[in-house]
Amino acid sequence: MELSLATRTVVEHTVLEVGGEVDVYTAPRLRERLLELIDGGARHVVVDLGRVDFLDSTGLGVLVGALKRLRSAGGSFALVCDKEPLLKIFRITALDQVFPLHPTVDAAISADSAGADA
Repeated sequence: MELSLATRTVVEHTVLEVGGEVDVYTAPRLRERLLELIDGGARHVVVDLGRVDFLDSTGLGVLVGALKRLRSAGGSFALVCDKEPLLKIFRITALDQVFPLHPTVDAAISADSAGADA
């Protein structure tokens, strides 16, 4: 299956909507896009996994790399995910303790904005 990537801005946050399968074949495209956004000045990134059907360890690695890069730049990184099969992957790998996971883009932005105000 193909990987689709679409970007939009919502309240000073760059939202990257990802669709399809994120695996060893498509993860490099996701990595490239995230690096473009971060290197281009995006400091608050929300990755919406709502249309992702499959995510493997390569995809998880790309997400961890983006999280580290943004944190070192003083930014924030959050994931939107409400699909149980994907949430299970985050729980099994304990990455649910690393990534801020939210059910919607609005929830991710609200939580990040509240954290910035604290």
